[in-house]
Amino acid sequence: MMLAMAVLFFGGLGSSMLGVFAQSAFAQSACSSGDTAYTVVSGDTLSTIANRYHTSWQSLAQHNQIANANIIHIDESICIQGGNAHVNVATGRGNAYPYGQCTWWADQRFHTLNGAYVPWSGDAWQWTARARAYRWRVSSRPSVGAIVNLQPYVQGAYGLGHVAVVEKILKNGHVIASNMNWGGSSRVVDVEFAPGAGVTFITR
Repeated sequence: MMLAMAVLFFGGLGSSMLGVFAQSAFAQSACSSGDTAYTVVSGDTLSTIANRYHTSWQSLAQHNQIANANIIHIDESICIQGGNAHVNVATGRGNAYPYGQCTWWADQRFHTLNGAYVPWSGDAWQWTARARAYRWRVSSRPSVGAIVNLQPYVQGAYGLGHVAVVEKILKNGHVIASNMNWGGSSRVVDVEFAPGAGVTFITR
């Protein structure tokens, strides 16, 4: 049974452990034409990535020349062969959130930019856990079109948290996100947020 594990690097590891990580082979950094590049995030395994893209961990390991399929690294690029690039995750049939809420806007704007509604319900602070449960991708790194999820009282969010959609990534790593119900307003406004504690980015 394949139980591939993503490696997290923590400070204070002994040199012998670091040697083990250094000896494992990384996937090729540049994907071939027609391939889809997937960047490994915390919690990923070859098995979960393979399931997401309708392939097997064995095929991914072989295609990416990964010597030890039990070890992949955060920020490593995994190349998905073009024929398997369709993401295998659930999507919603429409926007069930009430108009005027941040959740309504995030769902609607994400659909406009990416062609998919979220398949879950719940308050904004729950979206990160719900996304993981539905096998959507959750990352600490932003991308244009991603849903940014703020936990309660983080960067101005209220007690139920907040969701918005990344429109632009700034040179300092911060994002400009479009929002509804920010500060109690039903208008759509752009707000700058910074990646960090209590902030995640959700994509398919």
